[in-house]
Amino acid sequence: MLAGYAVHAEDSRGRRYPEPPHPYRDDFQRDRDRVIHARAFRRLEAKTQVFTRRYSDHFRNRLTHTIEVAQIARTVAAQLDLNVDLVEALALVHDVGHPPFGHAGEKALDAAMQRHGLFFDHNLHALRIVEDFESRYAAFRGLNLTFEVREGIIKHSRDYSAAQFPELAEYLLDQRPPLEAQLIDPADEIAYSTADLDDGYEARLLTLPRIREGVPVFDSFFRDAEREFPQAIEKLQFNEALKRMLDRFVGDFIINTQRQIGTAGVNSLQDVRAFPRRLAGFSEEVDRERGEAKEFLYQNLYLSPALESEKASAERVVTELFDFWMEQPESLPASYQEKAQQEPLARVVCDYIAGMTDNYIYQQYEKYCGESSGAALP
Repeated sequence: MLAGYAVHAEDSRGRRYPEPPHPYRDDFQRDRDRVIHARAFRRLEAKTQVFTRRYSDHFRNRLTHTIEVAQIARTVAAQLDLNVDLVEALALVHDVGHPPFGHAGEKALDAAMQRHGLFFDHNLHALRIVEDFESRYAAFRGLNLTFEVREGIIKHSRDYSAAQFPELAEYLLDQRPPLEAQLIDPADEIAYSTADLDDGYEARLLTLPRIREGVPVFDSFFRDAEREFPQAIEKLQFNEALKRMLDRFVGDFIINTQRQIGTAGVNSLQDVRAFPRRLAGFSEEVDRERGEAKEFLYQNLYLSPALESEKASAERVVTELFDFWMEQPESLPASYQEKAQQEPLARVVCDYIAGMTDNYIYQQYEKYCGESSGAALP
């Protein structure tokens, strides 16, 4: 049974192009399946999360991270009596707009666009992917996802102003998104805050003493694990502490969101949309702990000197390829040359680069820019 404030599939605002109902899947289940079968979703397997494969094949990539977010989001949604199928569709699609090389690639692509008076936003790019770039159906362009999934793609992590983004006006920008969309960003933070500690430790870029000193909530659980499993090797004690840290974040997220729903007195989806702020979130104590973990990761992993050369290489590859195609658009694939007749060239080049995997963009760089990226190759 879904809560009264959940999104019910039968009440969906529908698809841009009407389709007959499916005999045994509702609309959100179909959207989830369409995302899974999309080319952009498959490409996530070859896009960097934090570490390239130069370190190990065991580390998270953008696809495995997405699956972990979906697992956490489904668990939370079930406990809150929300629409699990809609939540899963949103979790699986939430990162399809990311370019190669993780945040370094996104930073370089946005900087290149800014030089032409434009910008890159991975949420808006994800919307372009599902609305236009995916080509699987004879009857329409894109995936023809429901309104609720398209709305969640752009609103799951931030609010957009109708004045600044008039092209998004149909997505009820003056209202809060449903709870199903609101819980995606916190689930994302839980996933990477714990997974990146794990990968950083495995990569030997984060030592156990440094993690224990910089992430007090982890240290507390590690001391518990030492007492409970004194004969276990350090890595297994580490895993136990990290599992408990994840459970604390997820459990608090569920309980605090339930509490905020009750305090706000929301009983319907419209109540959620009309409420002046988002209701899905952590308690003050756990949000502080989450913030400490995030700050620790930024200072000790994401900004680590050990990763600096790879980030610099990534930014150089994106920037130089972008500039090359701006100067020589005739080298673009024919379909992108055609698009450049209707859209700004910078946007077309941006779209092309953003869709690439790490491996493919290196191939293009070596082909057109005439030099190998050397040790930064995955």
